[in-house]
Amino acid sequence: MSVESLAAGDVVQLKSGGPLMTINWIEDGAAYCEWFDGKKNAGSSFPITSLTKKGS
Repeated sequence: MSVESLAAGDVVQLKSGGPLMTINWIEDGAAYCEWFDGKKNAGSSFPITSLTKKGS
């Protein structure tokens, strides 16, 4: 996946699986994503190449 094909607000998932996440921003080939872990909000940065876009 390339940086051009992703944008803030997109819903993504790690190629290896895991929760659906929302991209907050993209910088230097990485996307900072947030998701819910139960009722707790979680977030982390992931390489663009490790993500796949979900939804339309």
